[in-house]
Amino acid sequence: MSDSARRPAFVTMLGLQNSMNTKVHSDWMGQGYAWYRAAWIECGELMDHYGYKWWKKQQPDLAQVQLEVVDIWHFGMSALFREGVDIDALADEILLELEGYEATDIGVLEATEILAEYCLRTKGFSVALFWDLMTAAELSFEDLYKQYVGKNVLNFFRQDHGYKEGGYIKIWQGREDNEHLVEILAQADVMSTQFADDVYKGLASRYPKD
Repeated sequence: MSDSARRPAFVTMLGLQNSMNTKVHSDWMGQGYAWYRAAWIECGELMDHYGYKWWKKQQPDLAQVQLEVVDIWHFGMSALFREGVDIDALADEILLELEGYEATDIGVLEATEILAEYCLRTKGFSVALFWDLMTAAELSFEDLYKQYVGKNVLNFFRQDHGYKEGGYIKIWQGREDNEHLVEILAQADVMSTQFADDVYKGLASRYPKD
C-alpha cells in the first residue's frame, strides 16, 4: 500500500485512539500515563500466546498473537501523542519513520523482545520496531487496520458495559471476548461503511443478557 493510501488509515486509527482515550479521561494526555509500560507488558502476553516454554508442548495461536500485536499498537499510538501535535502531523511522523522500511527476517519472539526492550529503555515507542513485529507475526497493514478498528470497537463496547467500574463480563460461553471478536471480524465486511457498527452489533448479540 502506498503512503498516499496509508495516510488516511493512520489518520483514522489515530483519531479512534484519541476518542477512546478521551472516553477514559477527558484530559488523558495531561495524565502522564505510562503507555510504554502497557506496551511491553502486552509483549509478554503475546509471547504466552506464541509459546516459549520448551518444557511443555505448545502450539502458536497466530490469531491471538495478531490480536496482541493490535493491542500493542493501541498503546504505541497513544505513546506517540504529544501536546500541540495534531493527528495529521502524527500521521506524517509515522510515515517518515517508515520511509524506506525493509522487513527483517527475525522471528516473533525476537521481534517482541526487541520492541519490549526499546519501550523499557526509552519509555517510548518505535513504529519501525513495531513494524518488524507485525511482519514477523504475518500481519499485513490491511489486517492491522481491520483488526485495530475491530478491537477499538471492542474497547468502546467494554466501556459501555461497565469495564471502568468493574462490572464488565470478559468471558462469555467459556471464551474471552477477544476470541469472539476474531470470529466476528472474520464474518464482517471491512469495506462496508457500517463496518464498525456491524462489529459492535455482533458483540452485543453475544454478550450475556441481564
